[in-house]
Amino acid sequence: MCAAPAAELGITLSVLAEAPDASAALVIPSAPVGAHGDVDAVLAFAAECDVVTFDHEHVPADVLAALAEAGAVMHPTPQALVFAQDKLEMRERLTALGVPCPRWARALTVDEVTAFGDEVGWPVVAKTPRGGYDGKGVRVVASGEELHDWLDRASAEDSPLLLEEKVPFTREIAVLLARSPSGQAAAWPVVETVQTDGICTEVIAPAPDLDPDLAARATEAGLRIAGELGVTGVLAVEMFELPGGEFVVNELAMRPHNSGHWSMDGAVTGQFEQHLRAVLDLPLGSPRPRHPWTVMGNVLGGHHTELYPAYRHVMARDPEIKAHLYGKGVRPGRKIGHVNVSGDSLTDLRARARHAADYIEGAVTE
Repeated sequence: MCAAPAAELGITLSVLAEAPDASAALVIPSAPVGAHGDVDAVLAFAAECDVVTFDHEHVPADVLAALAEAGAVMHPTPQALVFAQDKLEMRERLTALGVPCPRWARALTVDEVTAFGDEVGWPVVAKTPRGGYDGKGVRVVASGEELHDWLDRASAEDSPLLLEEKVPFTREIAVLLARSPSGQAAAWPVVETVQTDGICTEVIAPAPDLDPDLAARATEAGLRIAGELGVTGVLAVEMFELPGGEFVVNELAMRPHNSGHWSMDGAVTGQFEQHLRAVLDLPLGSPRPRHPWTVMGNVLGGHHTELYPAYRHVMARDPEIKAHLYGKGVRPGRKIGHVNVSGDSLTDLRARARHAADYIEGAVTE
């Protein structure tokens, strides 16, 4: 997704691809094949780059350390990235900064889970600190005994689980911003994210009926997190909106993020262009929306293994729909693309985005 804005900015991209037919390798000519956990492959790749950035948080610590020792310029830096890699590190740091968070604790034993649940109320949310995404690595449990398998592994590895209170939120919102090494920052409007079975299926920009004061406080919190943690590049701060006009921070992502896909077509500067500007310390672009509303619908893998006929139908049926497919193999539930549509009527836009995404997936046929 960075390929098109990179071409417009005159930037040459390279990608370390997991396979010759990986999505990015299909559109970026310089795409050596290598694993992100292979120190030698990553070092050889970085030696040809002016700046190294990341499209996920799962690069191992020893690889990041080797890059730093070799003098590679990384944005975000490993010192910042750890707060997106490790949820316990994130919770501890945000709590120290006074950022609103759910009540939380570390746990290695059933007794510790039980004590926490008795304190904050059952059920509680248990998370593996590293590696989870799209609902993976998360369980909602009504007793410590339900976590025996996770706790056995956590104890063996001396790596505690993260426990959080189950927050009675009204909806999920997200603050997306970008920050450059020189400290310039810019934030898009706060959006609403809609989750289905732990996977984001829709984003509405801006979040409907969001109290302006809450929007301002949430945005200020996102900007403060970026500054205090030294984040460079795009940062997504996922939040729960609570009754009474409050919020708590759920998770962080230091990269272009699903909650910002709407900006590709709905903002003056999309998140992929902004990420490039930020990591190269170029002046940031305006995040201003181009339209009153933009709705993003995720396309998940479903009934169609060949997407072109459905994609073609959606383009013909609704010429204002912007459909973006990722070149990924189709698997049920896998994010394989998204659609954006902008305009004045939110109800109409949500229906059109959902229909287009469902048609490409195969959930509807007319």
